[in-house]
Amino acid sequence: MPTIHLIIKGKVQGVAYRLNAKRAADSLSVKGWVKNKANGEVEVLVTGTILKLEEFINWCKNGPKNAIVTEIIRTEQEEMHFESFAIKS
Repeated sequence: MPTIHLIIKGKVQGVAYRLNAKRAADSLSVKGWVKNKANGEVEVLVTGTILKLEEFINWCKNGPKNAIVTEIIRTEQEEMHFESFAIKS
């Protein structure tokens, strides 16, 4: 299954982005992790079927209610395997 790295920019910290990303990932059965970066961005590494990944990325474009996503940088990665979707600190 493909693995994708995302950098999500905008107002994405302090709006429960990571928690809601985990909920979205769990509902779509994609695996990986999400974490806040020191520069205010959110970083995601996610793997799953192409269809589920596209659905997850579409969710990331909007994020939770109070988020304002201005840009997503998407990079294809070598396939990785994860047991679940985790929130990293």
